[in-house]
Amino acid sequence: MTLGSLENSSSISSTFLLSGIPGLEHVHVWISIPLSFMYLVSILGNCTILFIIKTEPSLHEPMYLFLSMLALTDLGLSLCTLPTVLGIFWVGAREISRDACFAQLFFIHCLSFLESSVLLSMAFDRFVAICRPLHYASILTNAAIGRIGLASLGRSVAFIFPLPFMLKRFPYCGSPVLSHSYCLHQEVMKLACADIKANSVYGMFVIISTVGIDSLLILFSYTLILHTVLSIASRAERLKALNTCVSHICAVLLFYTPMIGLSVIHRFGKQVPHLVQVFMGFVYLLFPPLMNPIVYSVKTKQIRDRVTHAFCY
Repeated sequence: MTLGSLENSSSISSTFLLSGIPGLEHVHVWISIPLSFMYLVSILGNCTILFIIKTEPSLHEPMYLFLSMLALTDLGLSLCTLPTVLGIFWVGAREISRDACFAQLFFIHCLSFLESSVLLSMAFDRFVAICRPLHYASILTNAAIGRIGLASLGRSVAFIFPLPFMLKRFPYCGSPVLSHSYCLHQEVMKLACADIKANSVYGMFVIISTVGIDSLLILFSYTLILHTVLSIASRAERLKALNTCVSHICAVLLFYTPMIGLSVIHRFGKQVPHLVQVFMGFVYLLFPPLMNPIVYSVKTKQIRDRVTHAFCY
């Protein structure tokens, strides 16, 4: 292909096409019903968590302030993907402009890495509470929590900010079809008619510098927590200490398992069936915002009592 024809084809392809579930296009309307329900539960659940923490003075503690950050991040992730996902399954609206696609992937990746930072902060909270209980109040002050939140947000924005500009400089030609119902960096860059090595290397660097380091530090925190818990003489006290970590462990598994799985599939799983890739994409962005409020409402007594009181009286 000549340079002139490349420029012509790239100028024609000014939009991308999002995808639903391949082979099931004829039942997309029916699939939209459980998807809509999941979004509704996710949004209402996270808003409920935020409302309860804001209105209950006894919950203005580090553990719940970090939980409110997690709920805000999950709420943002749900709102980022909702328009395109439901647009496809409701009315078959597959087209998305380049700029809108770049904006969506910026917010999706930024919020995903922010959630990773929040989960690390929550692991630090559990570490201090169990391993340094006498210093808990002096270490995790409101000012310290605010600085942790701002640092987490700043790191996510700084790492993701270059991505839309790196993608915008590429020409796009051929079939502009994406594999998911939303835009991801690793998907969009594969459509470029240019050398994407810099994007691929930078993307891998970002993953390692955020999710990679965060997951290792969370694992290290729980290693220290487990060592401290096992040194406690009373079995009842050991179980009580571990029980305070169950909700966070569930949130970590819900977030990291599909995220790492999807990243591996995108980069190395060329032989993996496309349907598996699509399914992992939905699990990655829909399940954590859906399940986190449910897990914390069930496992955290203070929140469970407030939710029960709100809906039963």
